[in-house]
Amino acid sequence: MTTRPRPSHRCVKTARLGGVVIGLVAALALILPSAAPAATRHVTKAQLSAASAAVEKSGVSGVAWYVDAAADRVVVTADGSVSEHDLATIRRTAGAAATVIRVERVTGAFRPLVSAGDAIYGTRYRCSLGFNVVSGNAYYFLTAGHCGKSEKTWFTSANRSTLIGPTIAYSFPGDDFSLVRYDNTSLTHPGGYAVADAVVGETVTRKGSTTGVHSGKVTALNVSVRYQGGGTVRGMIQTNVCAEPGDSGGPLYDGTKALGLTSGGSGDCRTGGTTFFQPVREAVNVYGVSML
Repeated sequence: MTTRPRPSHRCVKTARLGGVVIGLVAALALILPSAAPAATRHVTKAQLSAASAAVEKSGVSGVAWYVDAAADRVVVTADGSVSEHDLATIRRTAGAAATVIRVERVTGAFRPLVSAGDAIYGTRYRCSLGFNVVSGNAYYFLTAGHCGKSEKTWFTSANRSTLIGPTIAYSFPGDDFSLVRYDNTSLTHPGGYAVADAVVGETVTRKGSTTGVHSGKVTALNVSVRYQGGGTVRGMIQTNVCAEPGDSGGPLYDGTKALGLTSGGSGDCRTGGTTFFQPVREAVNVYGVSML
């Protein structure tokens, strides 16, 4: 592709996939009662681990969670589809460890962002190009794993007149990254990025084929997300950067630092949202490629 990778948030279904996820509104923190005052409460690593494992075991979809060790809590972000009964299921699964769980609410639904960097088109879905990479004499790009799982061949336009190349490998769920090879030698693949790790509070930018360029802050790291109908991903970067369907696979960056690939979330770029990104370092290490 001819432009720098852009963070994108979702793949878009070229023909039939339509809905736009509703935006993030003010989060409502629901702190579960503790057996002792916060100032004197002693929370162990075992309690935090048990609470985090319970969220996973509960099977409730539409939630993201991570361990906030500094605050001695497990933060669970629940989308609009999660009922009070679902939250009770999480608490019941956690048992005594439920006292360290904090629930935050957002509207919309957490899901992979499948819809219409640069737009890349399969036969059914549109995603966004992430970062260009190289291995030996072969050129590739990284995008979201749920994009690579859905499409085996990619083109530069909706009419599929110009081939890019095939999906070589993908990982989703669990992770959310895939590798596409440039088979069309007439296409350029600019770079200029170096792999880096995101930091909480860092100002970051993403680019996607649906909504273009938007910035925000990293709000949490090592987050697990169980998408609505899309499986569970782990080790995600959580941000307040907005994104919409079709932005999936696009790049998250800070200057020339390559940080992540757009995975999914809730919200839109009119009202805001919560968006999750696959750290790019893992993808680069797994595929043995280097940034251009």
